[in-house]
Amino acid sequence: MAITYLKRGKSDAERDQDDSRTRATVEATLKDIETRGDAAVRELSQKFDNYAPDSFRLSQEQIDALIAELSPRDLEDIRFAQAQIRRFAEAQRASMQDIEVDTRPGVILGHKNIPVQSVGCYVPGGKFPMVASAHMSVLTASVAGVPRIVACTPPFKGRPNPAVIAAMHLAGAHEIYVLGGIQAIGAMALGTETIQPVHMLVGPGNAFVAEAKRQLYGRVGIDLFAGPTETMVIADDTVDAELCATDLLGQAEHGYNSPAVLVTNSRALAKGTMAEVERLLQILPTAETASASWRDYGEVILCDSHDEMLQVANDIASEHVQVMTDRDDWYLDHMTSYGALFLGPRTNVANGDKVIGTNHTLPTRKAGRYTGGLWVGKFLKTHTYQRVTTDEAAAEIGAYCSRLCMLEGFVGHAEQANIRVRRYGGRDIPYGGAAE
Repeated sequence: MAITYLKRGKSDAERDQDDSRTRATVEATLKDIETRGDAAVRELSQKFDNYAPDSFRLSQEQIDALIAELSPRDLEDIRFAQAQIRRFAEAQRASMQDIEVDTRPGVILGHKNIPVQSVGCYVPGGKFPMVASAHMSVLTASVAGVPRIVACTPPFKGRPNPAVIAAMHLAGAHEIYVLGGIQAIGAMALGTETIQPVHMLVGPGNAFVAEAKRQLYGRVGIDLFAGPTETMVIADDTVDAELCATDLLGQAEHGYNSPAVLVTNSRALAKGTMAEVERLLQILPTAETASASWRDYGEVILCDSHDEMLQVANDIASEHVQVMTDRDDWYLDHMTSYGALFLGPRTNVANGDKVIGTNHTLPTRKAGRYTGGLWVGKFLKTHTYQRVTTDEAAAEIGAYCSRLCMLEGFVGHAEQANIRVRRYGGRDIPYGGAAE
């Protein structure tokens, strides 16, 4: 068995250095927002986006005027995408049932799925207006029944982007702010004089947004650590180099630090894909960004077998995994660590990003080992309850509980059980003793 890197990206040590600088910047910025509130948010927006309106929150009149700027085709496309995403989210929601069961005579246990009460949805848009991110976060929260949905997006070329604002509004946002970066994340999580804090943050973003969410986790909930986009293409000689190179660069254009990895058992395909990437970079309008990602984070990994390819893929745990082989269903059955799978040459990651219906907010940086992506269930909290309806059940369960508490040395716990054994079972249990 042999796994050969024909191209490597930055080492882990180099990436850690980048992360360290990001951590320090985010920590200081969040502290400033917590201390100075709206004043800090306004200064940051002016500094990074050259944008400081009287109010960052859009009025209904402003929202309507921005939507009116869109063509009928643009609005139709947004509504079509939201219909697909809503349909899948509703099916997912329907799969989550409240339950109530009698585990013993007189003992009732259950759980309820309760929506998070307020959510802050971040929609990136400084470099590219990420219209689809509004569908993925705001709409999915709406399907879950979240009663307060706050949406933030940075200005695009100095003003609110009409398509992003339309998508937020149509998806069900209750408050829309034109605010980006750490300042948006901090304002939603920590609150300011004019923005009430939320209970949970969701949505993708750049390294600074992802780090801000990481540092705020605990004070608020988060969906996952959705950092810079990652993509992996798993391919054999059933597909060609142009297709592989196109799928790699399609995600590399997201940012300067977006890993794009080819895993293959074909040396010819590996070599051909690297050559094709260089050719496409000569004609791709976003080549400046994509070429930086490919230079610093692109990798080509040559394996001897599909088993090795599977091993490499599960170890990397990429956010997006495009599978184009003679055994796509085998990968579906055996892949365990990833954000989302895109099976076969007829689909692609962009479908998932924009329109097909699955959510595009997905785990990065190996987080696919322990979590899936954003979905309607992320906005729901499963809370349990119990009820004891008969004296006999209270005495029976209480006796077991009493003895188990004393086994651990928790006398106060035991007395919670003992008092009920005495009252409902008519038994004389010495104080601080175990029910026999």
